[in-house]
Amino acid sequence: GDAILVPSRFEPCGLTQIYGLRFGTLPLVAYTGGLADTVIDASPAGLRMGVATGLQVHPISADALARAFDRLTALYRQPDLWLRMQRNAMRAPVGWDQSAAEYKALYDGLTAS
Repeated sequence: GDAILVPSRFEPCGLTQIYGLRFGTLPLVAYTGGLADTVIDASPAGLRMGVATGLQVHPISADALARAFDRLTALYRQPDLWLRMQRNAMRAPVGWDQSAAEYKALYDGLTAS
């Protein structure tokens, strides 16, 4: 798919948007919980800095969702920009490697004699 919609009103983390990021299916997510933490919005600043990985909807309402779909289709009509966002998304650190290393270091520090 080209994009995936995750309009959850509550989401402590979730995997759906992470699958989208991993495979370059740009997530359109509600600005809540882990969804907001894992998707960098295609705001003017995010696009200018070249870090956008999807779109965020805020507030969570029908009107805001409609505006987000308009933004999504406008971005899709710009193939070079869309491809850049897909590549950003696929490079996003969504695995456990970094977190696991930090947990191991913490555990090692707590158990050192």
